[in-house]
Amino acid sequence: MEEEKCSPGKEAKRMEEELALAIERLRKQKTKALQAHYRELFGEETRSSNHAHLFRRIAWRLQANAQGGLSERARKRAQELAEEAALRLRAPRRFWRQDGSVGLHASPPRDRRLPPVGSVLQRQYAGQTIVVQVLATGFAYQNQIYGSLSQLAHAITGTRWNGYAFFGLRTPWQD
Repeated sequence: MEEEKCSPGKEAKRMEEELALAIERLRKQKTKALQAHYRELFGEETRSSNHAHLFRRIAWRLQANAQGGLSERARKRAQELAEEAALRLRAPRRFWRQDGSVGLHASPPRDRRLPPVGSVLQRQYAGQTIVVQVLATGFAYQNQIYGSLSQLAHAITGTRWNGYAFFGLRTPWQD
C-alpha cells in the first residue's frame, strides 16, 4: 500500500483544522483541567482560576506553537523596547507637574478653604496645640505626612472627623 502524499497547502489546512478542533475541546474543559493544561504548556503553575483567561492563554500558546510565534524581527524589537524601559529611571519631563508630583492628568482643583502651601494651621485639642503645615501634596504633622485633613484629624482624635470642620476651615481662605 502506498501512502497518500499531501501537498503543502493541504497539510497547512489540515493542521489549521486540527488546531481549531483542539481549541474547541479546550472551551469545554473544566477549570481544573485547564490549569493542568496550562502547567504542561507553560511549565509553571497558574495563579488564575478564571476559565476564560486560562482558555485564552492556552489557545494563544497552541496557536503560537503551531504557527511559529513571533518573527525574529518582532522578538528583536520587543527586546529593544524592554531594554529601553529598564534604562529609564525617571519619568519623562512631560509627566512632572509643577508641584513635583507625577502624572499625565491635571491635578484636581485645590479646595478654596485651604490656605496656601507652606501655611501653618493651629488648633487647640485635648489641652494641646496642634500645629500642621500645609504641603502641596498633603499635610505635615509630627514628622508624618497625611493625605487629607480628615485623615489627620482621625489620627489625632481617634474618631472620624471632617478635616475642614476640625480645623475650622468653613469658608474660602483669606490672608
